[in-house]
Amino acid sequence: MYFDYTFILIIIGIIISLYAQAKVHGTYNRYAEVASRAALPAHRVARQILDSNGLSDVKIEQVAGRLSDHYDPRHKVVRLSKDVYNSTSLAAIGVAAHEAGHAMQDSEEYLPLKIRSAILPVASFGSNAFWIFIIAGAIFNMFGLIQAGIIIFAAAVLFQLVTLPVEFNASSKAIAALEGGGYLTREETPHAQKVLSAAAFTYVAAALVAVLQLLRLLLIFGRR
Repeated sequence: MYFDYTFILIIIGIIISLYAQAKVHGTYNRYAEVASRAALPAHRVARQILDSNGLSDVKIEQVAGRLSDHYDPRHKVVRLSKDVYNSTSLAAIGVAAHEAGHAMQDSEEYLPLKIRSAILPVASFGSNAFWIFIIAGAIFNMFGLIQAGIIIFAAAVLFQLVTLPVEFNASSKAIAALEGGGYLTREETPHAQKVLSAAAFTYVAAALVAVLQLLRLLLIFGRR
């Protein structure tokens, strides 16, 4: 009976992903119940941070979904989820400041962000379509298709890796802006950092899972 030992990598990836999701939701939920002393809604904090950095042209919008917050560089919009937008919690203002940090990166033409934006189309295609190439290559015994599938998936892995410095840098900018603007006290700063660190770990986990999946493909087909 054949045992695919590379399946262990999939199990490891699942465990990492579940832990990361549990960590970010648990940390966010904890500090979503702790109001900041500044008592400003998260969208106002983000607005003031953007304005103080000369980014008054960047809009702020409320969007549906939980933890769906993001910055859209194409339309220059910070989008905050319903739970974050009007909240005065440490979790909410940390998240809002983080997204404002991405807008600052965009205005500064932060290199990792530019690289990530450049490879996004290929990475999006690769993460969804690589199995089509691999399965077709296996069915028709065309190793060139399998190689193509692995290569385009490698682009998706590269995207995940480049995302790491982007996210860590945005969190650093967020904490600096929150402290410098007086939005956090010395006692509150470590709590906001915990929220951002937990969120950053989800990107670390995604990168690890992607690397493990790429390693599995190389172990399976590398011998050919």
